[in-house]
Amino acid sequence: MNSIQSLKPASVFHYFEEICSIPHTSHHEKQLSDYCVRFAKERGLTCTQDAMGNLIIFAPASPGYEQKEPVILQGHLDMVGVKTEDCNLNLEKDGLRLMIDGEYLTAEGTTLGGDDGIAVAYALALLDDKEIPHPPLEVVLTVCEEVGLLGASAMNLSQCKGRRLINIDSEEEGILTVGCAGGRRAACQIPVERNTQTGILCHIRFSGLLGGHSGLEIHKKRANAIQLLSRFLLFLKKETDYSLVSMSGGIKENAIPKDSIASVLIPEKNLSCAKKAAETFLSYIRTEYGAADPEIHLDFTETTKTTTSVITENSLLSILTALTFIPCGVQAMSADIPDTVETSLNLGIMELTEEKLTLRLSIRSSVSSEKEALADKIELLIKTLGGHTEFQGDYPAWSYTKESPLRDCCVKVFEDQYGKAPLLQTIHAGLECGILSSKIPGLDCISFGPNQLDVHTPDEKLHIPSVERVWEYLKAVLKAL
Repeated sequence: MNSIQSLKPASVFHYFEEICSIPHTSHHEKQLSDYCVRFAKERGLTCTQDAMGNLIIFAPASPGYEQKEPVILQGHLDMVGVKTEDCNLNLEKDGLRLMIDGEYLTAEGTTLGGDDGIAVAYALALLDDKEIPHPPLEVVLTVCEEVGLLGASAMNLSQCKGRRLINIDSEEEGILTVGCAGGRRAACQIPVERNTQTGILCHIRFSGLLGGHSGLEIHKKRANAIQLLSRFLLFLKKETDYSLVSMSGGIKENAIPKDSIASVLIPEKNLSCAKKAAETFLSYIRTEYGAADPEIHLDFTETTKTTTSVITENSLLSILTALTFIPCGVQAMSADIPDTVETSLNLGIMELTEEKLTLRLSIRSSVSSEKEALADKIELLIKTLGGHTEFQGDYPAWSYTKESPLRDCCVKVFEDQYGKAPLLQTIHAGLECGILSSKIPGLDCISFGPNQLDVHTPDEKLHIPSVERVWEYLKAVLKAL
């Protein structure tokens, strides 16, 4: 990782490297939170840390800015921890292996955590530099953002005096985010019954999908590996007889699943029919997703004859009904803002045990009534099938406001630095601005950040030149406020 020390801005990449050396996946941010506390204390800065690990670091204004109103800088400490099958890292205990790939910084075999490690790195670099002009700073760093914005929801912000907030959790340079969707997580459970049968044990696997962020990339019509698996099982049932042994897929509620697997028992006389069904189904899927998700693979492999526990026919019907009728993907587009997703649902995790099927979903909408309606639809479906649904992690939308002095300042600074106007947009992904605005009356928010690609996947990349440009932009905004 020595070559990373040559990257600019040196201070930002120094702290980003430090952050990446400390495990900080969601629910495991304690070490990084404590690191930031030590950082603040070593520099004589006031810092508060709550029981969850949320932080506020207070820094006085630089000379000449003492009379300015405070500014809140905000990001989150946690990252989505996803790795390739051959990666031997334990992301709850090990640091990342950083690599430079041309103009990009990435991590070997894992997510990089630029979402949102880069915000933490920017904040620490600012706090560590006595020469950068800025108003009083209140650096708010939250935990468990990636699993429902739980840290921000529980955080006490009564100590904050700032009414202007810069959120550094956007992933495309040149865009100023001015609003976002609200969301909710759902955990659905359906009881299943089993019996014992004998047959040829066969394994089914969907792989090669692009996956992606369920907020930022839900509109790209990429395939959902869990949905593909359920569709194939339904298709296979029409072609031949089988019994379901096991199935699973996905790793995060807010990530479009890239892989799914199942095991089935098939009568030996039906094997050739099952294999042909797999070939036919794959041809259908590749036609459907040829442009949006071109590398889909379906592996169907037989093993040996065995006797094992299988799902009963009635329980299989419940499983396939749930997976068929859960309304995944984009549910509504905005009538007010062109090309903007208004409401969506992502089926992110599926797990079948001996006793139950568990489905974990992420609901998003910029319209609260549509979010409620979608939640009701899911709950009613699961209840009809004899199951139950639990909701958590509810957070409000961040609504666009017509008047925003902070936005006006950011637009002017952008035009001065880049020689063109920025793009103002609302996004379908969830940002903590909505929650923080509900806790701090009159809060004026903006969100921006450097270019990042394929976040929440092992292909995640952080664009090095963009990090430097956004660093200069952030400093210029603070100087102008």
